Amino acid sequence: MPNQDPIQTGLALIRHWFAQRNWQIKPFQEECATAYLSGKSGLLNAPTGSGKTYALWLPCLVEANTHPSPLGRGRGGATLQILWITPLRALSKDLQKAMQTAGDEMGLGWQVGLRTGDTESKERQKQKKQMPECLLTTPESLHILFASKGYEDLFKNLKTVVVDEWHELMSTKRGVQMELAISRLVAIQPTLKIWGISATIGNLDEACTVLTHSKEAVIIKAKIAKKIEIASILPDVVERFPWSGHLGINLIDKVLPIIEQSQTTLLFTNTRAQTEIWYQKLLEKAPELAGLIAMHHGSLDNEIRTWVENALHEGKLKIVVCTSSLDLGVDFRPVDTVIQVGSPKGVARFLQRAGRSGHRPDAVSKIYFLPTHAFELLEAAALKEAVQQGLIEKREPIMHSIDVLVQYLLTLAVSDGFDSELLYNEVIKTNCYQNLTKAEWAWALDFITTGGNSLSQYDDYKKAEKEGNFYQIKKKKIAFQHRLSIGTIVSDPMIKVKYLTGGYIGTVEESFISRLNEGDIFWFAGRNLEFAMMKEMNALVRKTNKKAGMLPRWSGGRLMLSSELAELVREKLENYLDFSVSAPLSVSPLTSPAPSLMSLPIELQTIAPILALQQKWSIIPRKHQLLIEVLETKEGHHLFVYPFEGRGVHEVLASLIAFRISQLKPITFSISMNDYGFELLSDQEIKIEKALETELFSTENLLEDVMASVNETEMAKRKFRDIAAISGLIFQGYPSKYISKKHLQSSTGLLFDVFQKYDSENLLIGQAHTEAMNFALDLKRLQTALEKIKNQEIILKKPIQPTPFAFPILVDRIRALLSSESLEDRVKKMTISLEKIAG
Repeated sequence: MPNQDPIQTGLALIRHWFAQRNWQIKPFQEECATAYLSGKSGLLNAPTGSGKTYALWLPCLVEANTHPSPLGRGRGGATLQILWITPLRALSKDLQKAMQTAGDEMGLGWQVGLRTGDTESKERQKQKKQMPECLLTTPESLHILFASKGYEDLFKNLKTVVVDEWHELMSTKRGVQMELAISRLVAIQPTLKIWGISATIGNLDEACTVLTHSKEAVIIKAKIAKKIEIASILPDVVERFPWSGHLGINLIDKVLPIIEQSQTTLLFTNTRAQTEIWYQKLLEKAPELAGLIAMHHGSLDNEIRTWVENALHEGKLKIVVCTSSLDLGVDFRPVDTVIQVGSPKGVARFLQRAGRSGHRPDAVSKIYFLPTHAFELLEAAALKEAVQQGLIEKREPIMHSIDVLVQYLLTLAVSDGFDSELLYNEVIKTNCYQNLTKAEWAWALDFITTGGNSLSQYDDYKKAEKEGNFYQIKKKKIAFQHRLSIGTIVSDPMIKVKYLTGGYIGTVEESFISRLNEGDIFWFAGRNLEFAMMKEMNALVRKTNKKAGMLPRWSGGRLMLSSELAELVREKLENYLDFSVSAPLSVSPLTSPAPSLMSLPIELQTIAPILALQQKWSIIPRKHQLLIEVLETKEGHHLFVYPFEGRGVHEVLASLIAFRISQLKPITFSISMNDYGFELLSDQEIKIEKALETELFSTENLLEDVMASVNETEMAKRKFRDIAAISGLIFQGYPSKYISKKHLQSSTGLLFDVFQKYDSENLLIGQAHTEAMNFALDLKRLQTALEKIKNQEIILKKPIQPTPFAFPILVDRIRALLSSESLEDRVKKMTISLEKIAG
């Protein structure tokens, strides 16, 4: 019918597609399709497993069906109509399969292509000659396309960009890459629709604006209450002096029945090293799992990861031990159980992992929380509360990232070049660079052509050539090196691990391999390996039956307790105090919880003996109180402070307080901290009463005192290493040519010192200092914590021995000095001594 509404026609096709599968289209899917077919951009907020991919992909298909492109296949890049961005390569194959199937069923003859770092060169070249109608890719691979000659032709018929898992990208430099990419694509195709898919975050409106940069963009919420069942794995007996790592693996006997009762389980750890340990220990404890257990993390060979993903789909595996490499959107339908080892330190991360189970509409997500020490049960109770309240953290977008801007300018200069005036007007439309001044833009242009004030004498830094307002890179070597360097994920130089007889296993960091001697044994990818030799960028190994002596360690910061979860932890302590006042509590770990506590979460009931002993020897502070404990041991004089603001804040706050105390009297401290508090240890008596009289926790002169209390320059220098790599100041090497971490650090350190001394106006140096203050030091959150303390009542206690709150902080300090075996022996002796006192 010629006058039929195309939107209604499209909706009818989508409803028919759902009906053919005996599925019911959800209101949010219909709302999303209506908005898309109306030509709008927007952000879709829907839980994992709710059908969010189809909510956008099907409208893309029916729009093509009702408004076919005048260009058929065989016309080069012009066939590309949909760009679908995913943050992880692991997501791509699963998405491609589902989307290709739907496209085939619509009868469009569309191809859904895949282009990531794992895509073979032959396939990438084929795509340049003949693009698919839909291309799944990553931010880095999209920018690599921008670095190819004639790239604009690839996108001239582009209709839509969809950014999947936008919440994961927005607060990273990869998100900045996407902002710049979208600004370029909109310039090529002004009618482009921009859509994002996001899990729930605390600032959805901002997330939508950052992505689309449009006030007319819509936010569509699924309004599906995803049912999540959370159960904590509890120890039979709780030690009243807990410490980090004293549970975890020791609860493995409680994990095995969960695995047995489930069809398929994902066991998430927070680090790759922990993944290796859990895989090893599960096999040792339950050898019958051989062939049914697998491991998945980002350092394993792609073929291994792909095999694991396929085996999960096919229901061949009983358990997969994994990291965040399986956090996001992959649909593994056989998975009905998730186990989280250790606190994820944030609500969003916990929900993301919980959503890996019951990955179907209306299915229940089942997740078990396994604590690595008893106090993590507080966080388990807080997470349950957060899920019940629908509370979730914000994701803050990155602003004014000069290193990513410089890389982007080089990318465009490598391909067809750019007009600086036109490009400036595009760039300032992004959220990240909305306040970029003409002077800063001129600095960036000068930097890519001359190297700036300090490097203008060196030809290697004269990359782009300028003709009027036009900039282009013509030197083939510079262009080649830049294409190899595109991206914002910077890590230690990676060494490939291969068998002497051939066969690739995965990658470990150069800093680990550099410590190995011939014949050393290490455990990696679920097997014992003997190191034979280094050959170029390859560590050659052989299998061995000898027991592994060490595990690789990968860089990556500790997970930081979010402010939202920290606040809920304090609420849980407050709940405990409210109930405990109604009845006397036993401090014995063998006594059943008092009747007044039975209505509390099971996690609080379990650690009630610890909390009771803390209350007996000191206090449990209420939310309006700050607890400080001072005591003396054979080690010296201890000052424990408990703000409950997270490890990152405590690390800086401890240095700040140590500095301010030392201003009153010269004194030296050792510092230790965890998520709940920090310790200052000195061989001199700490005059805390006198220090408190001087506004010890004041926000006055905060910046100056922080700069004086921590080595901010060293922190900035560390940040500069990544900035130098992203901006192209240093080249990290060819795929087959080894450049050591030591050499790279030396090069960036030298550049940092030169810029500091002779080019203080260098914007990359300024960015390094800004990132040190905002990210490494988290100055904003520190200030918030101090303002909170200003309104709190300070409670000073002087226990005669370390309290249950103090003990794990004290152990963390000792941990750095001892091997794991020696640490356990030392802690055992300390615990026996304290238990005798506790009675």
